[in-house]
Amino acid sequence: MYAVTNYKTKKELKEDFLAGKKIRVFQPGGIFPGTANGSCVIEGPYGVHKWYASVVVKDYIVVEIKG
Repeated sequence: MYAVTNYKTKKELKEDFLAGKKIRVFQPGGIFPGTANGSCVIEGPYGVHKWYASVVVKDYIVVEIKG
Protein backbone atom coordinates (compact mmCIF):
# COMPACT_ATOMS: atom_id res chain seq x y z
CA MET A 1 0.00 0.00 0.00
CA TYR A 2 1.07 3.57 -0.59
CA ALA A 3 0.02 6.96 0.76
CA VAL A 4 -1.54 9.15 -1.95
CA THR A 5 1.02 11.82 -1.03
CA ASN A 6 4.42 10.47 -2.09
CA TYR A 7 6.24 10.97 1.22
CA LYS A 8 10.03 10.86 0.90
CA THR A 9 10.47 9.83 4.56
CA LYS A 10 8.42 8.19 7.30
CA LYS A 11 9.11 11.32 9.37
CA GLU A 12 7.16 13.43 6.83
CA LEU A 13 4.26 10.96 7.03
CA LYS A 14 4.22 11.11 10.84
CA GLU A 15 4.43 14.91 10.90
CA ASP A 16 1.40 15.24 8.61
CA PHE A 17 -0.51 12.67 10.66
CA LEU A 18 0.25 14.49 13.93
CA ALA A 19 -0.76 17.79 12.29
CA GLY A 20 -4.22 16.31 11.67
CA LYS A 21 -3.98 15.87 7.91
CA LYS A 22 -6.01 13.04 6.40
CA ILE A 23 -3.64 10.52 4.86
CA ARG A 24 -5.34 8.44 2.18
CA VAL A 25 -3.82 5.13 1.06
CA PHE A 26 -4.16 3.01 -2.06
CA GLN A 27 -2.93 -0.24 -3.59
CA PRO A 28 -1.50 0.31 -7.08
CA GLY A 29 -2.15 -2.13 -9.94
CA GLY A 30 -3.26 -5.71 -9.55
CA ILE A 31 -6.77 -7.01 -9.01
CA PHE A 32 -6.90 -6.44 -5.25
CA PRO A 33 -7.91 -2.98 -3.98
CA GLY A 34 -5.92 -3.28 -0.74
CA THR A 35 -7.19 -3.01 2.81
CA ALA A 36 -9.99 -0.48 3.27
CA ASN A 37 -10.22 -1.17 7.00
CA GLY A 38 -7.71 -2.73 9.38
CA SER A 39 -3.96 -3.06 9.69
CA CYS A 40 -1.60 -2.78 6.75
CA VAL A 41 1.90 -1.66 5.82
CA ILE A 42 2.50 1.36 3.63
CA GLU A 43 5.79 2.05 1.89
CA GLY A 44 7.53 4.90 0.19
CA PRO A 45 8.61 6.68 -1.75
CA TYR A 46 6.98 5.22 -4.85
CA GLY A 47 9.12 2.64 -6.61
CA VAL A 48 12.12 3.04 -4.27
CA HIS A 49 10.72 1.82 -0.92
CA LYS A 50 13.19 3.37 1.51
CA TRP A 51 10.75 3.26 4.42
CA TYR A 52 7.81 1.18 5.69
CA ALA A 53 5.15 2.04 8.26
CA SER A 54 2.66 -0.23 9.99
CA VAL A 55 -0.67 1.60 10.12
CA VAL A 56 -4.37 1.13 10.80
CA VAL A 57 -6.77 2.43 8.17
CA LYS A 58 -10.49 3.11 8.10
CA ASP A 59 -12.10 3.74 4.71
CA TYR A 60 -8.59 4.03 3.19
CA ILE A 61 -7.62 6.82 5.66
CA VAL A 62 -4.80 6.32 8.20
CA VAL A 63 -6.22 6.48 11.75
CA GLU A 64 -3.15 5.16 13.60
CA ILE A 65 0.56 4.78 12.92
CA LYS A 66 2.01 1.83 14.82
CA GLY A 67 5.58 2.11 13.69
